[in-house]
Amino acid sequence: MALALDLAELSPAMRDYFAKCEEKIGFVPNVLRAYAHDNAKLEAFAAFYNDLMLAPSGLSKLEREMIAVAVSAENRCFYCLTAHGAAVRQLSGDPQLGELMVMNWRAAELSQRHVAMLAFATKVTRASHEIVEADRAALRQAGFSDRDIWDIAAVAAFFNMSNRMASAVDMRPNAEYAAQAR
Repeated sequence: MALALDLAELSPAMRDYFAKCEEKIGFVPNVLRAYAHDNAKLEAFAAFYNDLMLAPSGLSKLEREMIAVAVSAENRCFYCLTAHGAAVRQLSGDPQLGELMVMNWRAAELSQRHVAMLAFATKVTRASHEIVEADRAALRQAGFSDRDIWDIAAVAAFFNMSNRMASAVDMRPNAEYAAQAR
């Protein structure tokens, strides 16, 4: 990261969270280390991320990761493309899908459901002020509930914020992501 920020005194919950990351994936993601200069911001970021990406939803974990990659591709966020591209490869069991998503999700052979979902996430990213009822109706027609539409928008919005922070501070992905699920 381009900013020289000291590590804050982490709460026991955040120390445990870092230990859980080490145990489950073998490293602490650099995005968490970047937020670790302020325990309150780290806790807020981790809680919101975990709620959006891991909590029960009508969207699968793979679908949420696909949104993260599509948004990150629009924003050219190296950190998130690397980290979440790896997650798409892993969750889908298809390394080529992960790479296509990173380069251009429109080139991937996706279901109509996923095309509608990613088109909406892309519109949230590029021109959210132009979203109208017809955009939500297209999602409903693809099988999404109103709660699912909320979740699509929330994941897209979160990654728009995360992409901008990662770019602004030159956050770099952990090297481990590049080798995952290949």
